[in-house]
Amino acid sequence: MKFCKKYEEYMQGQCQRKKLPGVGFKNLKKILKRCRRHLQSRDNAALVPDHFGDSTLCGRSSSCPDSCPVCDGTFFPSLLKEMSEVVGFFNENAQRLLELHLASGFRKCFIWFKDKIQGNHIALIEEGKELVTYALINAIALRKILKKYDKIHYSKQGQVFKSQAHSRNLEILQSPWLCELMAFHINSQETKANTRNAPALFNGCSLIFKDEKPSLSCELFDSVKLELDLTCSICLDTVFDPVSLTCGHIFCYMCACKAGSVTIVDGLKAASPKEKCPLCREAGVYEGAVHLEELNILLSQSCPEYWAARLQSERAERIRQAKEHWESQCRAFMGI
Repeated sequence: MKFCKKYEEYMQGQCQRKKLPGVGFKNLKKILKRCRRHLQSRDNAALVPDHFGDSTLCGRSSSCPDSCPVCDGTFFPSLLKEMSEVVGFFNENAQRLLELHLASGFRKCFIWFKDKIQGNHIALIEEGKELVTYALINAIALRKILKKYDKIHYSKQGQVFKSQAHSRNLEILQSPWLCELMAFHINSQETKANTRNAPALFNGCSLIFKDEKPSLSCELFDSVKLELDLTCSICLDTVFDPVSLTCGHIFCYMCACKAGSVTIVDGLKAASPKEKCPLCREAGVYEGAVHLEELNILLSQSCPEYWAARLQSERAERIRQAKEHWESQCRAFMGI
């Protein structure tokens, strides 16, 4: 079955329960067809007779240009709007689900009543599966439609647009909540309760180790596999107390603080907007950093010896930084 048909069947099935934003495949394809017709009419208008009485193109190539008024005026604005709606819906619902799962006491009861949902564990697991499937299948839909664009235009404008979307945090695979939901799914696999069958497209998530380096793996309908590396690119160890910057890259919390030129006492929100991600060099990525609590639970349970050793070494470093911070604050207060 072609992906387009599979995607439409999935979205129709989901919309029977509740309306979900998605990528408008049919509408975007119609725009690309208009682009092709525009190209053909332009080339026909450019045909001029040569010295032998034959028609040739005058100063134009037969391929669609990198800049196209049809696509640039309708295709990309439509796709950008749909991407914004998909990512916004996913982030909002994933954050709400994880807050409910990790909440305790009065706060948990408050969230239950506020959202008017049944706060049982099985319902959360099923909703988490559905959200992961929703995120992955829409990420694939975006990739497919951009490939079709590049095929028609014989250009790399689709990849340029994807890079621009990434810089605006509109790439769903860079969302920290996707990583958190994958970890939540693995953490919940230990539950012995009987649950409904997972969505047909979803084959589950797993934590895998290659050469003692961990990564999160997720499969979708036997052909698409997503892997998220869980090695901190600063200390080159498994991420400890992980945080995700707004660019989507994951680091240890203390490593991120060092990269952002702040102390653990001040926190990442105190980092200057000029500070850049150590990997992609994007600026202003620290203020909106997200602590990955579910991933932290997963790794602490999967690597207990490493976690205990790292916890001990980081506790000493945190105490040292806290001591230096309060000593400097006291000296400043006393005018020394």
